[in-house]
Amino acid sequence: MARRRTKKRTHLGANNGPSGGGPAVSKKPSNAPKSMVIRIGAGEVGPSVSQLVKDTRLMMEPGTASRLKERRANRLRDYLTMAGPLGVSHLMLFSRSESGNTNMRLAITPRGPTLHFNVEKYSLCKDIRKALKHPKGGGKEYLTAPLLVMNNFTSPASESDSPNKVPKHLESLVTTIFQSLFPPIAPQATPLSSIRRVLLLNREPSKEGDGTYTLNLRHYAITTKAMGLSKPLRRLNAAEKLLHSQKSGKTKKGGLPNLGKMSDIADYIIGGDGGDGYVTDGATSGSEVDTDAEVEVVETRAKKILSKRRKDRSEADGKKDSSRGGVEKRAIKLVELGPRMKLRMTKVEEGVCNGKIMWHEYINKSKEEVKALDKKWEQKRQQKEARKKIQRENVEKKKKAKGLGAKPEEGDDDDDDEMDVDEWDSEGLEGDGEMELNEEMEDRGEWEDEAEEIAAG
Repeated sequence: MARRRTKKRTHLGANNGPSGGGPAVSKKPSNAPKSMVIRIGAGEVGPSVSQLVKDTRLMMEPGTASRLKERRANRLRDYLTMAGPLGVSHLMLFSRSESGNTNMRLAITPRGPTLHFNVEKYSLCKDIRKALKHPKGGGKEYLTAPLLVMNNFTSPASESDSPNKVPKHLESLVTTIFQSLFPPIAPQATPLSSIRRVLLLNREPSKEGDGTYTLNLRHYAITTKAMGLSKPLRRLNAAEKLLHSQKSGKTKKGGLPNLGKMSDIADYIIGGDGGDGYVTDGATSGSEVDTDAEVEVVETRAKKILSKRRKDRSEADGKKDSSRGGVEKRAIKLVELGPRMKLRMTKVEEGVCNGKIMWHEYINKSKEEVKALDKKWEQKRQQKEARKKIQRENVEKKKKAKGLGAKPEEGDDDDDDEMDVDEWDSEGLEGDGEMELNEEMEDRGEWEDEAEEIAAG
């Protein structure tokens, strides 16, 4: 008989699993924020808003539910119920009103607060790709979270006081909520190559001091290229990398320069028959003008640590230890990925879409009205706490009754007996009619004759 195969990858009996022979690897729970981007009213928002939801999920990668499927029967309570077990910290809810306005709500689970935005304008990823001459394709950019850049979130003190102006403490609250969307970045520990995207949030200055809070959202991919090299040299460098990738088994067509019409590599480097010489900088005719931002990138490969004796020997030989070795100048360019959104904040409330209004753009309350509302919310909170207390007491009573083996009350026994009778009475109303007929026959004296016939067989 053949030996049964042992599954060695993901099962408990595997050698590399926690119960196998291999060392057990303990995975610490990640504290990175997780989000859900949801359509409220899945079949009623329209195809454009549905595509906007998909693009927003792609923007929030990798800490989001990218393949979430909504149904018309789903309610907000369903998502809140599953947010706790799944570790979801943020909800982004897109909806469409009867008048055709697109709205977005950003809520922190499980206790809020919630920011309400009106999406005044938006552009999808496909529209931005059509507008760009060289769009950036989807690659490894979405494996890591984007770098969040926020500008002008706090209004200056010189701005005129408006009744609709967002208070200072709410401005800091909005800033904290957007900062908590993505995991924090440690500059000393985060590798530079892992930052591949930028999410830019810019607050527009309010027009005429009306106190409006408008955000412009942009999403870019970070591309870099080497500085100080001409375009032909950059193409040769790319061709060398391509040849190494082909040797390793990764085949890719294109990218090699066409040298078929040239007799020497110098013709390609100089720039043709009438070349003026070796092309090095960006101001010459043979290269592109580098107008992008320049940064110095330190080489990330591991270096060999020399002992003190070898250091002294190298210094004696006259070798200089370059402190700036492995530093390369590169130009940074941002390519927009999408989506674009212009968000106008209309309301801030406590709780998850159900709580006290902290600020409203269109409704202003006096101090007396605010005190009355606070009193009303305090009464609601006390009533809720009283109901919870009664429910907990009832649950404790039931647990004690079950634990002590208490007998059920008499009313419960009667109910059980009635249920047993009804369960065994298969004839139903016909059996009740037969019982009444037997009682009438007994009153008339006809039941004795029937009983004798039954006994005689």
